[in-house]
Amino acid sequence: MQNIRFLFFRFFTGYSNVLQLKETNFTRLCKSKSMMTVNDSFPGPVIRIHRGDLVYVNVHNQDDFGVTIHWHGVKQTRNPWSDGPDHITQCRIQPGTNFTYKVIFGEDQEGTLWWHAHSDWTRASVHGAIVILPAEGTTYPFPKPDGEHLVVIGSWFSGDLNKEFEEFFSNQTFESLLDDNAFTINGEPGDLVPCGRETTDRYLVDYGKTYLLRIVNAVVNVELFFAISEHNLTIVGTDGTYTKPKVISYIMIAPGQTMDVLITTNQSLGHYYMGARRFTTFSENVSFDNMTATAILQYRGNYTPPVVPSFPTNLPTFHDSESGLGFLPLLRSLATPEHPVNVPLNITTRMFITASINLINYTHEGTEISHLGGSLNNITFMDPSSSVLLAYYRHISGVYTTDFPDYPPSFYNFTGDMHTRPMSVVGTKVRVFNYNESVEIVFQGTNLQGQASDHPMHLHGYTFYVVGMGYGVFNNETDPKSFNLVDPSERNTITIPKNGWVALRFLANNPGVWLWHCHIDRHLIWGMDTTFIVKNGETPETSMLPPPAYMPSCAVQSPIRIEDFRDSVELVDEINVN
Repeated sequence: MQNIRFLFFRFFTGYSNVLQLKETNFTRLCKSKSMMTVNDSFPGPVIRIHRGDLVYVNVHNQDDFGVTIHWHGVKQTRNPWSDGPDHITQCRIQPGTNFTYKVIFGEDQEGTLWWHAHSDWTRASVHGAIVILPAEGTTYPFPKPDGEHLVVIGSWFSGDLNKEFEEFFSNQTFESLLDDNAFTINGEPGDLVPCGRETTDRYLVDYGKTYLLRIVNAVVNVELFFAISEHNLTIVGTDGTYTKPKVISYIMIAPGQTMDVLITTNQSLGHYYMGARRFTTFSENVSFDNMTATAILQYRGNYTPPVVPSFPTNLPTFHDSESGLGFLPLLRSLATPEHPVNVPLNITTRMFITASINLINYTHEGTEISHLGGSLNNITFMDPSSSVLLAYYRHISGVYTTDFPDYPPSFYNFTGDMHTRPMSVVGTKVRVFNYNESVEIVFQGTNLQGQASDHPMHLHGYTFYVVGMGYGVFNNETDPKSFNLVDPSERNTITIPKNGWVALRFLANNPGVWLWHCHIDRHLIWGMDTTFIVKNGETPETSMLPPPAYMPSCAVQSPIRIEDFRDSVELVDEINVN
């Protein structure tokens, strides 16, 4: 029998011992601003449960605009109604209304996941960790650590992020990337930024102990390197699943990913910096704020503290592609009787999906205008005016089409330099699967517009096995020979390497409507996403659960819509895609 835990997300002011969503003042980088938070905290509160628990979260929204919450990595078994992405499985919880999420974890999920807003740009400040402890009476597949610490790495924008994005849309170029002003560790940017020294986060540890670090990359737009001065990291879990222990001096973690890491505090008593630094595969000609977030690992005991903590010389530099891309294939699943691997072997559906940054051309008042647009198989996804899930459940036509292609419309040298013409078509196109199809997807990165970069792809409602990865153009004759079908890592978010490919497999056994998207928000906003619909099986136990008694209304449109590619409200109706 499942343990049921009620967590009340009361998004209004005036109460204690509840979680509140409201505007809160913060001062970072010597400047103050107001931003949306949960419970006045940044990052937000931690949800801590045991494996097998069922969680209800009651959300009351008394802020100024609508919001949704996504439970990142939670399988939501047969229950897409509580998955959260705006206009995919629900519409926004409007000010003055409420919605109760029924959060259903997979029976095999254990470790660290997280939750975050999934509407507009609120994810930057509305997010928090989910800790799934072993089921009561069981333990970890490694020696129980002496303690644990959360390391939630976030973005800090000094201005109003919504306004900055609106301005960004009106003049988006590859050289004018909307960039984080700093990164934070548990809400603090650390010693290396102006006005950061007094509030730097500190982790108190004892000599000779082993600690579990639960690391979440909640930043908006970039992958990160993370390291601790003079301490090795032993990775034991990713994305709510365990891995074979892997000892390394640093990690590279993409937006949306989580990692469980063990450290042994066996160095001289002192203070040691933790560092989080961006990893970028953009051209070195593209400028960005190059601040490194820091926290301090501080040993207890009698000693003279250093004037400055030891800095991690093992933290790779921003453009260290060898360290960044070399990290991607390192992890393996446990593949034990207690934590088995069930890689689909008899594939029934194969897809080859190109992930690109293109140009979207349209005409406005007789003038041809181009905007950057993300695409999958040359489809730039357009959010509908209502929920895809509700349209599917109620058999409402005109909301989406079911013609998302299994292959791109043309094959060429995807990683070459010659393809600069716009190729995207805007549409709300989804892919429908029968229940229990065995699916293999190869994601191929491209260099269209000369804008090749990494793309961390996240699938809602599922985990998948990463069976292969490589560089250049995928070869469907030779590359599958090297697939790992024995102990591949199980993930919910995986990076397509710059000018490379990644192959994954999963069993389509979770009926519902599920979003696929790049977890770099800039690329999601540009339309690098699609939606999978998995049909019901033949029994009630293999069918989607019915909707709750109340779902948020779709009558109120989003103030910012990712599909419009517009400079004004009226423009969307005048778009002609070339």
